[in-house]
Amino acid sequence: MSVDVDKPAQPPADAPPPAPEPIKAIPVRHYGRWVAALVVLALLALLVRAFASGKVNWGAIPDYMFNPDILRGLRNTLLITVLSMVIGIVLGVILAVMRQSKNPVTSTVAWFYVWFFRGTPVYVQLFLWFNLGLVFQYIDIMPIYKDEWSDFMTPFLCALLGLGLNEAAYMAEICRGGLLAVDEGQTEAAHALGMSHGRTLRRIIVPQAMRVIVPPTGNEVINMLKTSSLVIAVQYYDLLQSAQNVGRDAGPVVEMLILAAAWYLIATTVLSIGQYYLERYYARGASRQLPPTPIQRVRARLSGGANRSSAGGAA
Repeated sequence: MSVDVDKPAQPPADAPPPAPEPIKAIPVRHYGRWVAALVVLALLALLVRAFASGKVNWGAIPDYMFNPDILRGLRNTLLITVLSMVIGIVLGVILAVMRQSKNPVTSTVAWFYVWFFRGTPVYVQLFLWFNLGLVFQYIDIMPIYKDEWSDFMTPFLCALLGLGLNEAAYMAEICRGGLLAVDEGQTEAAHALGMSHGRTLRRIIVPQAMRVIVPPTGNEVINMLKTSSLVIAVQYYDLLQSAQNVGRDAGPVVEMLILAAAWYLIATTVLSIGQYYLERYYARGASRQLPPTPIQRVRARLSGGANRSSAGGAA
């Protein structure tokens, strides 16, 4: 007795393989992110509530935004920041080259300079320059200049020397790190081509080192802008001093301090944008294709949205 068993039909040999079943992707639930977001929002709400309940005259801030005294203090702050950074960068490059020199005298002097100015607070250095008149009655540069120390060491010069010479110590280490980041083979190849040491630095080493030097230098510029508020100790009229004077004379003390903070934020934002594009400029040889800038991203999104809308209308 035979039993017939139904067998499944076999597909032909030349038939395409069956399509795979769609994968049912189940997203992972991140409960910690939601908890963290709620905590942050709650803290922000408490902060806003605290300032809203305080007796802050918010209308006084835009009223004094362009006050002549405030603008004068802002101008002096930007001036002392730029000039101090110029001194710091120029002297820092010289010190970095001296540290790399094979001359033991120049390298030791550069090391001592960096050791001293990095090891003492800039606030102490400002007071030191301001009070040197107690030790020296005159400044006498024999054939060039002679005057009383109190007339020579003005608050502006005291602030400039205190900030600029201190910044030079930090810039020296930044520049030295950038020079050390360039492979020694670059120097050897340049010398093999007959280039002098100075020309090798200018044409080969420094352009490549700038990619490493620019980011921390941008941070130093922003830090210098904020550190310049310490010059109030040597009676230099800066943004903080002007805000305190206006607040004392007009009444809104806290509001003027908030206004000073707003101007500092505006200035640091502008400097950060400049640092971003300067980094892109010196990063051209490091990557094949630079990432798009924020403006280019916005333009790409706008053009992409316009293309999609025109394509939908044509359809």
